[in-house]
Amino acid sequence: MAKKGKKYVEAAKLVDSMKAYPITEAIELAKKTNFTKFDATVEVAFRLGIDPKKADQNIRGAVVLPNGTGKTQRVLVFAKGEKAKEAEAAGADFVGDADYINKINQGWFDFDVIVATPDMMGEVGKLGRVLGPKGLMPNPKTGTVTFDVEKAVNEIKAGKVEYRTDKAGNIHVPIGKVSFENEKLIENFNTIFDTMLKVKPAAAKGTYMKNVSVTSTMGPGVKVDPSTVTAK
Repeated sequence: MAKKGKKYVEAAKLVDSMKAYPITEAIELAKKTNFTKFDATVEVAFRLGIDPKKADQNIRGAVVLPNGTGKTQRVLVFAKGEKAKEAEAAGADFVGDADYINKINQGWFDFDVIVATPDMMGEVGKLGRVLGPKGLMPNPKTGTVTFDVEKAVNEIKAGKVEYRTDKAGNIHVPIGKVSFENEKLIENFNTIFDTMLKVKPAAAKGTYMKNVSVTSTMGPGVKVDPSTVTAK
């Protein structure tokens, strides 16, 4: 295992790794243990009691955080005609069709999220090889394949985050920046926590929320006691 830096070791001393903290304390500690000079991202990690190998237990979706993530997402929309105009009016950063498909094939990735109208997916699908591994492929489950491009762009700009299980059944979601007020981070945390409860697969057996923790970009993880979360 890689040797932890001195700053990390010092920060980790502030956290009792055996303890699950009330959400208010956990957020405070996640901020306190951030030792980077930049405004680090605060992230929540869920270890879920699911079997991600089974399709009916694969969790994927998106949710709009009430206070955003502190990062403005650059949105690329694949659309034609009226839908392209609608995307531009909604504030999409890039709008087009074949021209942007060619640019991506040549290695252009100056965007964070892709939205595509269903009639464009035949062409966009050809980019699966390059977009798939980066997690950038539009998907109806996350609301990024839609004719309602105005709504899609507005939600992404307002702070929509995507979540999906990895191979081990974990989900990682950004909930803001260290510079956010504690209340705003807690509100964002509650929103994603509530969403995780709602999307629990019917086939999941045993303990669903095995572990919940919050952390800053380079900081140590801080366990959260789920019973202290006042989800909706």
